[in-house]
Amino acid sequence: MFARESDAVMARLTPALREQVRAELPEVAEIRDPDLQERVVSAWCLALARSSYNSIKEIPPEGNPGSMRRIRGDQTDHIRGVTRLAIVMADELAASNPDLTVDRDIVVAGGLCHDVGKPWEFDPENRKRWEGAPRANGLPSMRHPAYGAHLCLMVGLPEAVAHIAAAHSGEGELLVRSLENTIVHTADIGYWSMMLAGGVIDPGTVAGKYKRPLSL
Repeated sequence: MFARESDAVMARLTPALREQVRAELPEVAEIRDPDLQERVVSAWCLALARSSYNSIKEIPPEGNPGSMRRIRGDQTDHIRGVTRLAIVMADELAASNPDLTVDRDIVVAGGLCHDVGKPWEFDPENRKRWEGAPRANGLPSMRHPAYGAHLCLMVGLPEAVAHIAAAHSGEGELLVRSLENTIVHTADIGYWSMMLAGGVIDPGTVAGKYKRPLSL
């Protein structure tokens, strides 16, 4: 699964890291398929091993670097919050709409992996490189949805999960989202909207799409 990785990355892909990811994202246990569970854990292990972060908890609690920053907490609060919201919506849709088929495992895996690319986009070393030469490297070179989809496919996650990572954010406006992606996307937008309404977002970091009024 990780045969193409450098020795430095491989050295970080330890059983201890897998246990840590499971501890930081306990909703992994909500996935019924044990193989899918393992691949979600693998995606996060690879994301961390390729970054300067040692833990998901070290990643700032922001939607994008410098944007929609929670006053306190860490990135696990967002990932877990979105995943739990998505689970509730998926379960309600399945219970109240018998003609609607929702793949619950894909919703959970997609919720947990929707921001798996953030260690790349938030990494201080990457930010320094991009900000030092944006015309040469981009700023960023790619956003977390694109990098997250890459990670998902690298560890053999289903295309449906990679699709959620790739298109849960603005990139998804360029295509048709799956039902499971739509659930995670709605949970993600709803999470930040409710955090803002609850007064736990730093006012100086509110993204334009969340500001009111939306138009004059």
